[in-house]
This record gives sequence, structure tokens and C-alpha cells, in this order.
Amino acid sequence: MLIGIMADSHDNLPKIEQAVRFFNQRKVEVVLHGGDFIAPFVVKKLKDLSCNLIGVFGNNDGEKEGLRKEISQIGKIYSSPFSFTWLGKKILLVHDFQDLAQKKLAVASFDIVIYGHTHQAKIRKIGMSLLINPGECGGWLTGKSTVALLDLKTMEAWIEEMP
Repeated sequence: MLIGIMADSHDNLPKIEQAVRFFNQRKVEVVLHGGDFIAPFVVKKLKDLSCNLIGVFGNNDGEKEGLRKEISQIGKIYSSPFSFTWLGKKILLVHDFQDLAQKKLAVASFDIVIYGHTHQAKIRKIGMSLLINPGECGGWLTGKSTVALLDLKTMEAWIEEMP
């Protein structure tokens, strides 16, 4: 089972469109968004996903009610952090994952931690937990628009750069 992962899209509609096409081509089962959609109008591009979206609010998501309303048509958005189980894997979806106490708890409690905020793509394993930051879909800070894929069966994850 393949999961699409994105974060920090920051209203960059062309890059969001590319990410949606990329995820649809790979037939991902669900897309997880680590926050900072920014404005509700970006969800119109996400509605082209062939799967559901699960996301959390980021620190720049000011129009929470508008985002909640728009996303309700294709999935759900939650306050960060949000934890859930998907096919037997405990997943923590969080925007800002910089608090050390939170990291220690997450590593001890979750199979997968997905986060954003830093705009730096990074995949690492700590103990039994796989930590994934897909980088920034928007590409505003680093000049690179990235997303991630996770194969839930093999627990392998990788970063993909959008052209």
C-alpha cells in the first residue's frame, strides 16, 4: 500500500497540481498533509486527488474554518498533532515536530511520524519509528518542491522532487 505525503504547500497552486498528478499516477491510497495549506482556495486543486486526504493545520493556516469546510469534501483536517492507526500502523501526523519531549514520546509510541514546518525533506529511523518530513511542496524557501511516498508493507519511504 502506497501513501502520498506532502506538507508546506503554501498556496503554490502549480506545485500542488503537480503533486496531485504525481500521487494519482502512482495510485496512492491516501495523501497525508503535514500542514500549512494556507488558504482554502488551494483545496480546489487537491479535490482532483483520486483518494482521500488527511491533514493537520500548520502554524500559517489562519482560515481554519474555511479549510475545514473545503477539505470535508475530500477528507479530514485536524489540529496538530493528530494520531491514528492505518492498516495496523500507529501514525502521528504533526506540523511542528521540534519539541524534544514530543519527539521522545512519539518515537516510543508510533510506527510512523509525519511532520512538516522546517521545509527540509528528511527521512530517518529512530528506534522502531520512521520519521518522514516530505519537505516543502510549495518550494518557496528551498527552491525545491518535494513530496514523499511511503510503502506501508515494506516501511520504505523516499522523497520525490517535482519538476
